Amino acid sequence: MTHIHTETYGHGKPIVMVHGWGMHSGIWRPFAKALAGHYRVTCVDLPGHGRSGRISAFDLEHLAPALLTAVGDEPACWLGWSLGATVALDIASRFPDRTDRLLLLAGNPRFVRTYDGTDDPDHWPGVSLRVLEAFSGQLTADAQQTLLRFLALQVHGLPETKALLKILKAAVFECAPPDNASLLQGLQVLKEADLRLAVAAFDRPVAAILGGRDTLVPHAVGAHLQRLQPKLQLHRLEKAGHVPFLTHQQQLLAIIAGFMESQ
Repeated sequence: MTHIHTETYGHGKPIVMVHGWGMHSGIWRPFAKALAGHYRVTCVDLPGHGRSGRISAFDLEHLAPALLTAVGDEPACWLGWSLGATVALDIASRFPDRTDRLLLLAGNPRFVRTYDGTDDPDHWPGVSLRVLEAFSGQLTADAQQTLLRFLALQVHGLPETKALLKILKAAVFECAPPDNASLLQGLQVLKEADLRLAVAAFDRPVAAILGGRDTLVPHAVGAHLQRLQPKLQLHRLEKAGHVPFLTHQQQLLAIIAGFMESQ
């Protein structure tokens, strides 16, 4: 059985946190410990990332069972960031008995853009497919440099970009980078996953937190999410980018606490 690394802090209602592409739990450990002042927070390293072993195929079909086995049987709030939001949404859709709440942080049920600027519901705001394909091509040449470019995208245009990038680098390279196969398969999940129907069908509390300056998950996705799921709680941090747990910790903690205590 593949070892999935977890870190658990605090006591109270359970929250499981799933990180983004190419990252590991170290990326938001300080935030998780702050959140653990009121909740029992479990951070998981995705397979092939951080201190977790690899699985046979890094896809949604295999990711969900691996993570569920690692975190125990108690229903929890699944908090997913970026790629982690895709994974958390898939778990909520296929294993509703293990999910009592769902929180999408800078996440998108369809990561790739199919959008022309109109209100046509068939169009969807996201990242350009060309961007993901470029990362796929660059990984073969230099995986570490590709990860650095991805980190830079997450703080692009924010105040104190250099300081934030330094924090991100230190956290990410606490562990060896994931192998190329896991990274490429993770990009494939982002390219192909379309979980919009899962958002529409989810019948338990769900919230989305988006950054007004996010270059990877545009805040425009919020209106589309609410059309899919009218009960969704939508929060927009106007000056945040893709890493609000670094730049807007107190605001984010307050939003999550409000969501966790809502009926």
